[in-house]
Amino acid sequence: MPRPPRRLLLPGYPIHVLQRGHNRARVFGSDADHILYLGLLQEFSKRYSCAVHAYVLMTNHIHLLVSPPEIRCLSDMMRGVNQIFVQHVNRHQGRCGSVWQGRPKTCLVDSNSYLLNCYRYIELNPVRAGMVELPWLYPWSSHSTNASGRVSNLIEPHPTYLGLGATGESRQAGYRRLFAEALSAEQLGRIRTSVTQGWPLGDDAFIRELQGVGIKATPGRAGRPKSGPDLGQARA
Repeated sequence: MPRPPRRLLLPGYPIHVLQRGHNRARVFGSDADHILYLGLLQEFSKRYSCAVHAYVLMTNHIHLLVSPPEIRCLSDMMRGVNQIFVQHVNRHQGRCGSVWQGRPKTCLVDSNSYLLNCYRYIELNPVRAGMVELPWLYPWSSHSTNASGRVSNLIEPHPTYLGLGATGESRQAGYRRLFAEALSAEQLGRIRTSVTQGWPLGDDAFIRELQGVGIKATPGRAGRPKSGPDLGQARA
């Protein structure tokens, strides 16, 4: 059966990006690896005008929440980051080939109803993994910037985040309140399914809106596994 069309991404909309290490092996082996990745992400997100709203670097995978002006800009950003980062990892680990497992997985996110849940999902990854008890204790995520105002040249607030308050302090307080309640099993499952299978994350009205402009936004009959667009899998 033919593969479903790849393209559930639209310019200007926030996109949840997931990339896993090859065979889910460890990717980040040191603080220097994390620092390099974030530096590259900052450099290439600015170069291609991609607004990064949230991120977490886990030991064997990463999550990003990004709004690119065009889909090719997200592809170019990820390609630039990965080419240099993979070369660094291979050089220091004495290996060759890609450290990543295939292309990044992606899904479109409805900024009206699901965006802040996606922020929370990303920044709570270390808590769910049992690495820390509280999200602000994990140094390799955007939580301290979004929740406490830590200075960052990487993070750009999404308009939905800005709507949490009239000032930086009130927005940060409103954001912290979101973390007082855990994501439900239904919310977790929906976010995971969306990003791993590539279907848009949003409410019924959002899905109908996408379908109204000719975008297939829900799974059809079973077929070959669907992958996201080519977002720059490094071949170094």
